[in-house]
Amino acid sequence: MELTLQAIGKKVGAQTWLYPMDLALHSGAVTVLLGATQAGKTSLMRIMAGLDEPTTGRVHVDGRDVTGVPVRERNVAMVYQQFINYPSLSVARNIASPLKLRGDKDIDKHVRELAERLHIEMFLDRLPAELSGGQQQRVALARALAKGAPLMLLDEPLVNLDYKLREELRDELTQLFAAGDSTVVYATTEPTEALLLGGYTAVLDEGRLLQYGPTSEVFHSPANLRVARAFSDPPMNQIAAQRSASGLVLQGGTELVLDAPQNLGSGQRFVVGIRASSLRLQPQPGDIAVRGTVELAEISGSDTYVHAASPMGNLVAQVTGVHYFDLGAPVALHVHPGQVYVFGENEALLLAPRRVGGV
Repeated sequence: MELTLQAIGKKVGAQTWLYPMDLALHSGAVTVLLGATQAGKTSLMRIMAGLDEPTTGRVHVDGRDVTGVPVRERNVAMVYQQFINYPSLSVARNIASPLKLRGDKDIDKHVRELAERLHIEMFLDRLPAELSGGQQQRVALARALAKGAPLMLLDEPLVNLDYKLREELRDELTQLFAAGDSTVVYATTEPTEALLLGGYTAVLDEGRLLQYGPTSEVFHSPANLRVARAFSDPPMNQIAAQRSASGLVLQGGTELVLDAPQNLGSGQRFVVGIRASSLRLQPQPGDIAVRGTVELAEISGSDTYVHAASPMGNLVAQVTGVHYFDLGAPVALHVHPGQVYVFGENEALLLAPRRVGGV
């Protein structure tokens, strides 16, 4: 199914929720809508589904103008974050409901197959209220998959689940989407989810579409600083810089030698972006050192997040392994000049890190 939005905008009263944007989804692929709360993700999905009409612009499905066509007249499956199921129906009957409406045969067989794919086959005779939150969300997902709609919309479906369940369901969803034929739109605030789901990513911010393309391309080559902020968790470190003969001088006086300083153009003031995962404790050949003091060290899973105060400003490093630091202790963080981003005075991307093997 090909879904195309042309100059879609949305106003509610005097407030603009979506600024006019064009977006053509890739048929049969996953598109992630990535952005902070109130970026416009849900407003855009409601227009895609036919729940709301745009103030401006047109919606086309397979070349047909469906602007204003209500959701009940479209073949759309939706999954929300609130575990929406039919409370008086068993799990089996919940999953079977779209199959019965369609008049399918072998409904019991299809229900069991879907339940097994989502690991809820042991709960088929129970009511949704007897299940945990994660199990209820699996039921909602199974019912959406049972509908077999060409367009599946998922609005932050994992946000109310605990960390372990989110990780588990993310992996399963990636496999389910890859095995299906639906065009999938998945809204999230988490860059990690976008990277795990792959496909394509549309970055939204305050009702504006900032960039759309293959997820890896958007992550590695953000069009501007706003995209880089939205697609970094923890937030990208930002350091003011000025031009020098060989590259840039960072705030605090550290020299950053660049392979192609001529690519910086004619500007004089820049912002250097360093992802937290690019900072490390042990130096490698060609690295520059950033010296500071530890303000906070957080252990999360197999990583340690080191917050340091430095002449360049406050920095966050995401380092592999469990490390312990005393507050106020000196720390040296290292980064290679080839792993930094450079943004111009207008926040547009000028230089991006080298990508080995195109990855």
